[in-house]
Amino acid sequence: MNKGFQALALFAMAAAVVVGLTLWRMGLMPGARDDAARVLVPENPWASASAPVEHLEPAILHPLAPTEAHTLGPAEVGRALVNLLGKDAVDTFLRIDEFPRRVVATIDGLGRTHAPHLAWPVEPAPDRFLVDSVDEAPAIAADNGARYTPFVLLAESVNAVRAVDLYVRMYPLLQQAYEDLGFPRSYFNDRLVAVIDLLLETPVVEYPVMLQLTQVKGPIPSLRPWVRYEFADPQLESLASGQKMLLRMGPVNQRRLQARLADLRAELVKRAPRR
Repeated sequence: MNKGFQALALFAMAAAVVVGLTLWRMGLMPGARDDAARVLVPENPWASASAPVEHLEPAILHPLAPTEAHTLGPAEVGRALVNLLGKDAVDTFLRIDEFPRRVVATIDGLGRTHAPHLAWPVEPAPDRFLVDSVDEAPAIAADNGARYTPFVLLAESVNAVRAVDLYVRMYPLLQQAYEDLGFPRSYFNDRLVAVIDLLLETPVVEYPVMLQLTQVKGPIPSLRPWVRYEFADPQLESLASGQKMLLRMGPVNQRRLQARLADLRAELVKRAPRR
């Protein structure tokens, strides 16, 4: 559970700086099962965004209006992120290499049962997932959420209008990356809005949140047992990976990030072309 997310650095940059920064390395639970609609190649860290064409729906639900602003080329992404977030934040939180591909793979994975951490556009949160004992059973430590405070503060500092401006300028790169990852007839902006909506529906749970260890068979003991925790409540464990990440951040961080996601979603849908 030491893997976790998100920024998406800005909408997909920000919703990627929020969904993505939003879920910033929170301890992924390793026992997740893969969606039937996904084609997994184990050695491929981008695999969560792979799906057969027959499962895709070509209708565009949330179109983006064309922009007169200069669209970004691949070599301009890093500089644009620095302009939005500042060099220190980019150096601390983000993985710039293949950033558009990381964003679309991560956003897609947040809505599924598993989000491969090798594809994330953000660096891991510091330290490891913290666990307490409640009635001799493991539970998320009350102070575990402090690990994510720097990310929450950064997410709250991002200007939603500027973030979505950058997202729109970067959109051709994001759409191409989404098609390259296995969705040739789908519109990435629709997927982003759907994942944000899913994250906004994440229930707020009261602490303590009880855990259990995933059983691992074999003679070799685990040297990192904290990565094998999963929710003891089957209903919580069945949630999408992004929702479980939010729960691990604690109720205060969860509410704050959901508020930012709502702001970003509202700004994003304003960019639809007028009829």
